[in-house]
Order: sequence, then structure tokens, then C-alpha cells
Amino acid sequence: EFLNCRGLNYTSILSNLLWVFKDPGNLVLVINSGEYEEKLLTEKFNLTALPALGTEREKAYLEGGIYFVSTRILVVDLLKDRVPISHITGIIVLRAHTVLESCQEAFALRLYRQKNKTGFIKAFSNSPISFTFGYHQVEKVMRALFVTELFLWPRFHGAIIKSLKSRKAEVVELHVPMTTNMTFIQTCLLDIMNYTVKQLKSMNRTLDMQEITTENCMTKKFHKILQSQLDCVWHQLSTRTKEYIQDLKVLRSMIINLIHDDSVSFYALVSKYRSPEYAKINSGWILLDSAEQLFTLAKNRVFNSKNAFEPEPCPKWKCLSDLLLDEIPKEVRTTQNSSLNKTKILILCQDNKTCSQLNHYLTMGANKYLFYTAFRRDITINKLSSKFTGFKNQLPTDKVVKKEKTKNSKQNDNKNVQKEDIDTKSELEDDDEFNVDESNKSNYVLTLTQVASQAHTSKDTNESMFEPISQLDNLDITQIEAEKPLIYIQTFKENGNHLSLEKTLETLRPEYIIMYHSDISAVRQIEIFECKKKAEEPVAKVYFMIHDKTVEEQAYLTALKREKQSFELLIQTKCVMVVPSYQDGKTDEYFNMNVEEEDDSKDTRKAGGQTQIKEKPVVIVDMREFRSDLPSLLHKKGINIEPVTITIGDYILTPDICVERKSISDLIGSLNSGRLYTQCTQMCRNYSRPVLLIEFDQNKSFNLQVNKSKALCNIV
Repeated sequence: EFLNCRGLNYTSILSNLLWVFKDPGNLVLVINSGEYEEKLLTEKFNLTALPALGTEREKAYLEGGIYFVSTRILVVDLLKDRVPISHITGIIVLRAHTVLESCQEAFALRLYRQKNKTGFIKAFSNSPISFTFGYHQVEKVMRALFVTELFLWPRFHGAIIKSLKSRKAEVVELHVPMTTNMTFIQTCLLDIMNYTVKQLKSMNRTLDMQEITTENCMTKKFHKILQSQLDCVWHQLSTRTKEYIQDLKVLRSMIINLIHDDSVSFYALVSKYRSPEYAKINSGWILLDSAEQLFTLAKNRVFNSKNAFEPEPCPKWKCLSDLLLDEIPKEVRTTQNSSLNKTKILILCQDNKTCSQLNHYLTMGANKYLFYTAFRRDITINKLSSKFTGFKNQLPTDKVVKKEKTKNSKQNDNKNVQKEDIDTKSELEDDDEFNVDESNKSNYVLTLTQVASQAHTSKDTNESMFEPISQLDNLDITQIEAEKPLIYIQTFKENGNHLSLEKTLETLRPEYIIMYHSDISAVRQIEIFECKKKAEEPVAKVYFMIHDKTVEEQAYLTALKREKQSFELLIQTKCVMVVPSYQDGKTDEYFNMNVEEEDDSKDTRKAGGQTQIKEKPVVIVDMREFRSDLPSLLHKKGINIEPVTITIGDYILTPDICVERKSISDLIGSLNSGRLYTQCTQMCRNYSRPVLLIEFDQNKSFNLQVNKSKALCNIV
């Protein structure tokens, strides 16, 4: 098993491995791959997709080659003998941290290893933290994968350090201070979070909540930490405890939005929680003094002392403008002795929302963007400061009037409010400059609107200096030919694609990279990109922007620390780990362990004690049931599985016994729709012993809870 750190993607190693076995004489199957990994490698090696029909897939397997196959289809094909198992060269498992002993990947590997003792199994993962949850997690995964060796490649590995030191990018750290109001708001939110965590732990002293800390609340993996700590006891938690957990999630989103959002958007978010409706369902944090200060400070960021609309811009905006209009153009002229034309600048940010925010800030200017945002967020504006009076005339004259009428009539007529809100929004959305769906666009290309020599002399960031070229949905960056500098704005993971940044760096090859937000994976991908450059290419300059002594910096350092601790734990585990010689499955000893021993005693009453051949029990399983873990568990116990499309029931044990399996969610849905009654009726008509099997999550404990009020009434 190959386990590396985040950012050092295993796609290069996987590509080399596939290149070695890319031959019709080999049959290599890749399972558990993600959508983007499959697309990248399929295009790179010009691989053919597996046909949908089973008979055609059987022919494809016989022809050999490399195939990406879904695990469910592979399990069915293995059980139906469509795959020439003895001719499989090997199986490659991606995202190995998701593999468990009862899952479909382990089922497919077990079927493969039972009949093929010579082929290889190689597994890859880039999530070391996932192996730290639970007891002996790495041993369990290795046992399910039939692998005996574990290779760890952390960032502090000697070979990686030596390789990345060969050529380094020039890094400039820009510590941007937050405004006074932002600092106070951060303090208030941390105080409330500390209070919530203390209350949560004091109410649940018997539970293990070591990982639930204010520091860990800032990390991206906080939801996984909560899940690992509380999932198994969730049904035992009180309503109050669940309110505290929900409030932690709310406070975490607020403190992240404080760093990433503009002042107007943050004020709109905070105002949403200052309502009677939210007061009824929260744990009571909005009654704290810190909460009152939070609401006041959020308003002070948008309105001045005279209650006029004058929002403060994001501190990083000014720093970004200085880089684009002053520092980078000046450096290009002095160091490279060339004009700014065709200079490529890449700006990286966390999410699509920030990507859209930066695009509008650079194309509209700070004041116009904040003014338009206030209308989109339904913020009441009674008075404008002198900076924003000019923008009022750019809107239709009835917009402000309609806005005020909408706010004043909320208590009288909700229907009229909805209609006027829709009218106001539709008029605002008619403006092409601001008509954008923030959730979909994850990249923009801009260029300077002025000549560089004129642009860098202007210090007013409230006026637009940039213009859009196009949104890069299907646009090839290499086809853009502009005499002015290109500014490419992109998220770290374009629509969830963790390989998008690597592709952008290789295609765009920027001279300057601005990291608007911090991300471990992105930093390492930039390091690798710089090492792969040719000697004649210029060294890239990276500007690392971060708010000093804030939760943003703390979250970045915490993520680094957690990954390092995970690798240290895995290194210690590897040193003391005992791997049985039969774990690779190349002997029958492994498969005989879970099968019940047969009774060898002879009964003279049956055929005079003659030896009788005992056949393994067979269970007919519906094809759709291979999404669950039950077929895998049955096969592991030595029961033969026969996949067939069944119209009534899910499992047929005997001609008389039929089983319908229901998960909790499916059971609730079937009860609500009445489908369960129909299914039970059909089973009763066709089988003498119909069975309803209710399946619970093995990672969650379960008990039947009685409605106490109804039970008390029955007793009375």
C-alpha cells in the first residue's frame, strides 16, 4: 500500500504503473477511482470504457488492456464468471482509506484472490488522517486489501525534501493585518466557541470528546472529527447537547466567513441569526455579552457613526491591488527588462464564492461592488455616505424606494414583500456586471484596461482597472493571445476536482502566483510544478497572503500539525505491526479462517456411516443488492452467492424463505409511500416464510426508544 501526504498526488506514480502494463497481453483493473482521476488517465492513455452489456464486457476482458470498472459491476462479473480471473495481471485500488473489510472493494479482491494467487494488488491513498480514526485502522485496511507492505511518504521524508530542494520558487509571505472591528469580532466569536465547547464537555463528562476543541473547530475536517467522536452515541445525546453541536457548526461558518467574505455579506449573515426564530432553536449563545458585541461590531463595519452606509473593504483587497498594479509591473520592468505584456498571473482562492468576489472587485471596484452587494443581500439603507452617492444614480430610480417599502411592509403583508423583493432582485440581476451564479463559476480571466505605466500610478482601488476576457468553461488557456497581462482567478479545487490546479499550472505556466487563501495541498503542488520546470524557464514568484495571528493562520498550522501527527502515528504503527504471512491471500489458510469447521464424526444411522459430500449453501441475491455490504459478509462466511435479477424480495434462501432487506432510511420511505405493504403482500403470496430484515449502520449503535408521554398515558 502506498500512502502519501496531501498535495503530492499519486497520479504520476499511477501513470508510470499503467504505462508499464498498457499491453493487450495484460489485464489490469482499476477500482474505487474518482471521476476526475478516471477522466484524466483515460484521456492520457486513450483507454476504452467498459461496455454496459455483460456479454460485451466478457469479450472486452478477454481482449486485455487496462479498464476502470465500478466495484459493483466487477463483483457481479466475478460471480458470474465473466472475468477470466486466472488471466488478470493485477488490480489497482485507489482511495484505499475508504476500503473496509465488509465493503464491495474487499469483496471483489477476495473473489479475485481466491482464484488468482499470482496477480498483484496495489493500493494508493493520500489521506493519512483517515487511518487515525478507530482502532488499528491501517491494519484493518491492509487486511481487507490483501497487502503486506506499507510505504509511507510524508512531506518530511528525506527523499522528498531532497527532491523539492533542487529548485524552489521564490516565496514572499504577506502578513495582512485585519481591521480593528474584524479583530474584535474574531475575539467575540472565539469566546462564544470556547463557552460552547466547555458547556458541551461539562454536560457529557462520560463521553470521549478529546478531539472536540476550539482549535479543531477551525479545520476543514471538523465534520469528520464530530462524526468519529459522536456518531456511535448520537441517539444517546440530549437535545441540549445536539443544540450545542449545531451552534458550533454555525459559529465555525461565521468565523470563516469573517475572513473570506466582505463586510456587507458578513453583516447579512450575522443578521440572519439575530431573529426570534433562531433564538428558539439555539443553545442560548445569542444572549451572551459577546454575542451582543458581535452584532454591534458587524453593523459598525457597514454603517458609520452617523448611520450612513460606508462599509469597510476587505484588508486583502488593497494588498491584492498593490501587487497587480504596482509591485508586479515594477518587478517585470526592472528584473526582466521587458514589458508587462503577456505576463501571466494566477490568483488562487478557497471557494467559488471568493472567486466571484475577487472577479467583481477587480472589474467593478470596491465601492461599487459593496454597494451592489448590499442590495442583493436585502440590507436596508436609509442614508449613503459621500463615497456611495454617485452609485445611487446608476440604479433605476425606484430601486431604493422599493427597497424601503419592502422593509417597512414586512409586518403587514408577506405576499407583497415577496413580490417587491422579487422585483428588486430581478432589476438588479438585469445588470450584466453583477448577474452571476456564485456557486457554479470557479475560474475567470481578466486583463488590464489601461496601459501598465498609467495603471500602476493610480492608488485608487475603488475604480475598475481590469476587464474580463472570458469564463473558462471549455476555453483552452493556450489559445488566449493578449498583448496585456493575463490574470487568471481559480479555486484550489475547481468544482471539487483536486487535479485541476496541477492541470492549470502545467497549461498556464504562470510567472507569478498569488495565494489569496492558504492551502497545504496547493503549496505542495506549486513546489512540484517548480521542480518539473526546465532550467531555462524563469523561477516563479509566489505571494502567500495570510491574516497574521488569526484563525486563518491557526487553521493552516493546525492542518499541518494534524497531518504530521498522523504520519508519526503511522510510522510507530508500522514499526510494531505484525503482518501474518498468509495475509496476501496466496494460500488457502486465509480463506479457511472464517469458515466454520465441519463435523467429521460419522453417524452410522445415516447410510451406514458412509462419507457424504456436503455442498456449500447457496443464496440467490438480487443484482441491486450489491450496493450493500451483506452479500460480502455472506460470502466471507463461506456461503456461495448467485446474482440474479429478482422481482420479489432481495434474498432467496430456500424455495420457501424469501428475505426483503431494508435500511433505516429505506424502511421509513417505504412506510410513508405504502410500498412496504405491497412488497410484504407479494412475498406472502409466493413464499411460505417471508422475512423482513432491518439493517442498521454497523458504526452506529441503536436502541428502541419509547415515547415517554404516550407510555405514561397507557399506564394511567
